[in-house]
Amino acid sequence: MAIWDLKERNDIVRANDNRTQKAVMFGGNGTDDIETFSMVSQGTATEFGVMTAGRTCHGGTGSSSSTRGLISGNEAPGASDDIDYIEMATNGNAADFGNLVAARGYAANVANNTRAITFGGGNSGVKDEIMFGTMASTGDFADFGDLSTARDQLAGTTSPTRAIFAGGSDGASPSSNAFNIIDFVTIASTGDAVDFGDLTVARINGGMTGSQIRGTFAGGQNPEINVIDYITIATTGNATDFGDLTAARRQAGNVSNNVYGYACGGSHSQNVIDRWLIASTGNATDWADLAANVAGSQGVSGSHGGIDLSTPGSQRPSVTYMPRSGRAVININNGNYDFFNINTQGTTANFGDQAVTHQSAAGCSSSTRGVSTCERTSGSLGGDGTGKNMEYITIASTGNAANFGDMATLHLLNSACSDNTRGVSQGGQSAGSTAVNVMEYFTIATTGDATDFGNLTVARARTSSVQSTTRGVCSNGRDFTGPSVVNTIDYITIQSTGNATDFGDSTLTRDYVSGTSSNIRGLTAGGYSPDLTNVIDYVTIASAGDATDFGDLQTAKSTMAATSNSTRAYFGGGYTDAAVAESDFVTIATTGNGADFGDLKQAGEYYYAVSDSHGGLGG
Repeated sequence: MAIWDLKERNDIVRANDNRTQKAVMFGGNGTDDIETFSMVSQGTATEFGVMTAGRTCHGGTGSSSSTRGLISGNEAPGASDDIDYIEMATNGNAADFGNLVAARGYAANVANNTRAITFGGGNSGVKDEIMFGTMASTGDFADFGDLSTARDQLAGTTSPTRAIFAGGSDGASPSSNAFNIIDFVTIASTGDAVDFGDLTVARINGGMTGSQIRGTFAGGQNPEINVIDYITIATTGNATDFGDLTAARRQAGNVSNNVYGYACGGSHSQNVIDRWLIASTGNATDWADLAANVAGSQGVSGSHGGIDLSTPGSQRPSVTYMPRSGRAVININNGNYDFFNINTQGTTANFGDQAVTHQSAAGCSSSTRGVSTCERTSGSLGGDGTGKNMEYITIASTGNAANFGDMATLHLLNSACSDNTRGVSQGGQSAGSTAVNVMEYFTIATTGDATDFGNLTVARARTSSVQSTTRGVCSNGRDFTGPSVVNTIDYITIQSTGNATDFGDSTLTRDYVSGTSSNIRGLTAGGYSPDLTNVIDYVTIASAGDATDFGDLQTAKSTMAATSNSTRAYFGGGYTDAAVAESDFVTIATTGNGADFGDLKQAGEYYYAVSDSHGGLGG
């Protein structure tokens, strides 16, 4: 289960913050190369510059603030006390920063926004020394204190206040004894390290990185392993299993942006960059490639977990942030709404009553308000015109729904998407069972009638919609002509009226599908194709292209309610050979099958759900 800290959630919302974009990898294999890659856009790493000398640093996380990255020591061709630095914002060669207290290789490096710390290492025996310097000022490092046990080939990560050191070796090459020890220090003070707990597996040459909340320790050697562990940095205790890398490796360079962790390259001449969502346990996935095969690099970024992102700066736009509860509200066909928390499996509870008893509506939301569109009333397809009505609820406060306004046209069995201000209804069918391509929009915070937005590329009903903070994506549906059921995917820019644009194709032709999203990934699940299906597929919302298989629901079914927060997607109720109450959830960033969430109080189909933290809003 992933429950996001506010700062971590805000990092996703700040996708245009250039501190969250750039990772820089130093050296490896004794080279002087510096490479850079984007942590939000997949692609091969490119040249940043060169260091003052070639280095192999054993792998791990380097020292970085929001503006500057440091690399220190060397294991090949010999131990060194040199410290280099770069300015993160500008590609270019590294410059001399100063010197360590003593030469060493196989040391580890971390930093918060103020201090850089180097710990352990070896040079004619393993060392227990901890050294520190000031990130903003070039100069030599000074003594900080000692590790609990002398060791090299260890790794570390930070929060804004605490540095964590884990693993390592006693240096008795070639049969070094690996440690599972985890130590910590308070960065702002000096003094000896204190015992934190133990890793799940003793190892050397692993890499550690993390968010401000959680540290992850990936890969290593004892022998080579693919295991990822995690700890909660603010507490003490033993590490817990997180998942696996795509392949066993040691000496990978590690970096993070407070949301995702990355392991770059590693042993056996790898160039693969793995990525994992730090807040959610699960296996890493292939993200991108280094320009060259490399082992023994170290990585830095301007937005790693050790950096305090709470103070606006010149590199970050002004954004209003609001905490989200994770509350979701689902309509029930008997005229009621129920609610639950997306982060916590369990049974739903009563929220209030619908303004008009209805089903088959589409729901969308802001962080505070949920709106239903084009409601099917009294079992009718709306031939009396009543199916054009909309209603709303205030998500944070249980109570009855109220009238919002009317759609301009009748288009039932539609879907809807939204950002935090605007909702858009997409497609549907008229009273005469004719599919329409109509899109209409409304301002969520202000009651009133909907207005024409534009047209879908294909007229269709029984669709699903997902969204990011900027883009809405409409998938699948039935057009009642030609092939009838379609796999078409369209997209719109939510704040710009106009016709939809082709995005790509779904993995299946199907209708009666359900969709929800994070700010990055949109998921579509279930439906008829032509029989009931359990397939979940996904798209990356920012990049047009065909959908990819995600996994399977527990049961093949259609007409489910769907909603999400930034990490977890929920699919509730639906139809198999009868209406069901069972609900699934998945972790959006990690492909895989649905797991049991709990049951609705009442079995049902044609439900919809909204939340205060749906994918376009964080969470």
